[in-house]
Amino acid sequence: MRAAVLGAGSWGTTLAIVLSENGHDVALWEFDPALATNVARDRENKTFLPGIVIPSGIQVTNDLALAIRGAELVLFVVPSHATRQTARTVATTGALERTALIVCATKGLEEGTLARMSEVLEGELGVASGRVVCLLGPSHAEEVSRRVPTSIVAAGSDAAACATVQEAFVRPYFRVYTNDDVVGVELATSLKNSIAIAAGILDGLGFGDNTKAALVTRGLAEITRLGVSMGAAPETFSGLAGVGDLVVTCLSRHSRNRHLGEAVGRGETLEQALSGMVMVAEGVRTTRAAVELGRRHRVELPIIEMVHRVLFDKHDPRAAVTELMMRPPRAESRGVISERARGGRE
Repeated sequence: MRAAVLGAGSWGTTLAIVLSENGHDVALWEFDPALATNVARDRENKTFLPGIVIPSGIQVTNDLALAIRGAELVLFVVPSHATRQTARTVATTGALERTALIVCATKGLEEGTLARMSEVLEGELGVASGRVVCLLGPSHAEEVSRRVPTSIVAAGSDAAACATVQEAFVRPYFRVYTNDDVVGVELATSLKNSIAIAAGILDGLGFGDNTKAALVTRGLAEITRLGVSMGAAPETFSGLAGVGDLVVTCLSRHSRNRHLGEAVGRGETLEQALSGMVMVAEGVRTTRAAVELGRRHRVELPIIEMVHRVLFDKHDPRAAVTELMMRPPRAESRGVISERARGGRE
């Protein structure tokens, strides 16, 4: 197939390489003309993915219409805050094929609208939901580009479209599962970034494994509560997009969100932490949107709300941990104690 990858960051570059290795005709679009020229010349993305050779068959361009013309797969791998404008520009080119499958590989929620990225693409491109497939899961570009075994999810409402995306990307080191729970997959892979910032804050404060384990577990409970309230399937959150992506983002040295949180935990302001980063930490914007989603759906999100206070209200991180630990005692799972009291099976 002919494929267009929109966004030449570390993940976009990596996915372009995976497609190329599978024999597809790939165009990689970069917004910055100078960066596009450098990557095309050097066959290496020295800014976002140094040390990885970009195959000569991948066309690197700053011309959006040229990149998408004739493409059967169009991947959006731009930051979440740039997704709407990029999609809007794609629509105005008139070059998008009517039958093209749209693949969303961006994690995040849009501030203001609180929309998931697939919703943004459907609206701006005017395509049916069945033509949009989300390719998401526990995957750091730094590892996939070096062929470290990785498994992710192709989520969409159309089984055939998901299978097409699955087949396009599967490699000996890159396994793709399909999933029809788009809401759950997108929410899980977006909200975990807020929890990852919290994990980094704990690292910056010098806390240990016990604290991190509690955070990841209770963070997953928050994400699941919100997701289920919005129509997601509970089992999605125990899969790759849920616990898988949460664990890798909270624990990995590659995690931008964990790295940002660690800087905040050491005493830096949000502005100082962001100024030292080359790549985008999606969790900052997602945290704002997640708090609003929780309020809209009347779902309690104590960890995410506390991350919001630390990032945007300059609340003391150490005090934030104490406040979370001192919340009123409660049962871990609602209904378990009462069910046992009624003689229910364990």
